[in-house]
Amino acid sequence: MRPIRTPPPQRRIPLNVTLRKISAVKLNSKYLRLDTDVSALKKSLESVGLIHPVTINQDDELLAGARRFQAVRELGWEDIPVQVVERDALVQELISIDENLVRTPLANLDLEKYLNRGREIYESLHPAANKIDLSAEDLSTEEKAKLKEKEEQDEDSFAAITAEKTGLSKSVIKSAIKRDALASDAVKKARGDGEINATKTNEIIKLDKEAQEQILPLIANRTAKEARQIIAAAKDGGFEAAMAVCDKVVPLPREYSQMMSPMRRVNRSISRILVEELRYDGPEQRKINNELMALKNNLVQYFAMMGVDG
Repeated sequence: MRPIRTPPPQRRIPLNVTLRKISAVKLNSKYLRLDTDVSALKKSLESVGLIHPVTINQDDELLAGARRFQAVRELGWEDIPVQVVERDALVQELISIDENLVRTPLANLDLEKYLNRGREIYESLHPAANKIDLSAEDLSTEEKAKLKEKEEQDEDSFAAITAEKTGLSKSVIKSAIKRDALASDAVKKARGDGEINATKTNEIIKLDKEAQEQILPLIANRTAKEARQIIAAAKDGGFEAAMAVCDKVVPLPREYSQMMSPMRRVNRSISRILVEELRYDGPEQRKINNELMALKNNLVQYFAMMGVDG
């Protein structure tokens, strides 16, 4: 029978921390992630014990420390050190969100959802703090400069305090919050299904949610540039104007858009090699030459297909 492990006896339990039976801790919070890989954490626990206790509320519901709890449970410990939070429900929820934001990386949609919910709670609890502007309007150069200056001075908004904890910039946090707050359910589903990316979402949320539902099918297979044109037309003239732009815009196949950025990098690198006459005779020379020769042959065939006289 597997022996029951408990926290190493040489570690004293701090005065504000107590022990709870593993079986007594309730896993009710929707923010808990109990299906992650904790193998490395288990090795640490076996070596040095649990340095940071998990956080529970007065009803023994786990608020923060899901990965630590999962590791301890998998190791077969009978008890776990806990700190009990005696705060209202909103504060407890914010603790759980905060734990998720600063621990294991979240998927994009989860990150956006947690950031936006955290903002709602934080601004409710701190009404005097700077509020995050949820508008998605296009700004002039002057307006962007003023916004940047205001952002640099901001120290007490949810974006500011979260930036310090997570290392994300305030602008990234605000953009993520806007995507969750302003996107329709259909747009969020399209994001989750990989049909549109964050760039397209940043554009389509400039429309109201009803208009987003109409325009979404028009931009799903478009490039970001094409989507921006269609959305701008919808914003100015509605669905019919967007359809008119769709009819005029020749869609760029995905293969073409995917090669634009690497093609620019390759051209820059080759130009620099030629200008500086950089010679290379190392072990990778044959592989590089073979790839460049294959590229040359493909380009010859491409120009012949397009009827371009090289």
